[in-house]
Amino acid sequence: MKKVLLSSLLVLLMLSCQNDQTESSKVETAAQDRLACSTQEVLEAQLKADPTLAIRMNEIEAFTAKQALSNPTGRAMAGPVTIHVVVNVLYRTAAENISNAQIQSQIDVLNKDFNALNSDIGSVPALFAGVTANVGITFVLDQVIRKSTTKTSWGTNDAMKKTAQGGLNPTSPTTKLNIWSCPIGGGILGYAQFPGGSAATDGVVLDPKNFGLSGAANAPYNLGRIGTHEVGHWANLRHIWGDTTCGSDLVADTPTHNTSNSGAPAYPHYSTCAGTPVEMTMNYMDYTNNYSMYMFSNGQKSRMLAIFATGGVRAAYAL
Repeated sequence: MKKVLLSSLLVLLMLSCQNDQTESSKVETAAQDRLACSTQEVLEAQLKADPTLAIRMNEIEAFTAKQALSNPTGRAMAGPVTIHVVVNVLYRTAAENISNAQIQSQIDVLNKDFNALNSDIGSVPALFAGVTANVGITFVLDQVIRKSTTKTSWGTNDAMKKTAQGGLNPTSPTTKLNIWSCPIGGGILGYAQFPGGSAATDGVVLDPKNFGLSGAANAPYNLGRIGTHEVGHWANLRHIWGDTTCGSDLVADTPTHNTSNSGAPAYPHYSTCAGTPVEMTMNYMDYTNNYSMYMFSNGQKSRMLAIFATGGVRAAYAL
């Protein structure tokens, strides 16, 4: 099990992925059965553009660590966490103009996955059953905003979040989770902004081909788990392998992973990192196929709920 060291945070924030590859070579396509999340690459670009971001994120980590010590359940104020969601649909084709039913299906998946109500939760192996979490976050669809565009792809420079660049500005980004549905391009399925970034670009971006359960959603990313993965990032979760070989995700009860896992790994899958632990390949923050990921851990729960606690960076989102 990993020891979470706050002093390592700044190094983690500034660390590039160990393999010095171009963005295009990092991206794996669906045909290769690999989730392509660009959240870490977007973070690295934001850190270079705004050196004060690392300071803000360090302060968030200090608060998170304090919450974990004083309140292991992760919640400092009474009552459940309810997050209101605004979905911004940017479309060029009819398939990209995803239906309200497809949008609601993604909300439904989030509610199941974040409350351990997913039908595959029983697949968690006995080794990890004791740390399987009901995070206790409810998502409510607040509004759908649609805009026809001529863009075939948007990339990861946050243009979709800016009306001046043809996208849509976020709605009430300090109190509501904004999700953009648009073709990202380059094989990228989605990305999110970690807590601490600018409110003007805060939220999650998903490609319409893997948004929810229906319509344009394509296997093996047609179960809404890309949304679960990216909202996990938005709620301050790291990739389970820490974005470097045998890295740390700053969570104590997730095993150390060599790197990301793809496809549908057979259980048990052993790490070659110190102690050779069995990897938690079924965790939502790995890179496996949608049907191979079906749990958060208690440590991840505590980490997420800390940001919604009184004094937390996202406290205003929790109603």
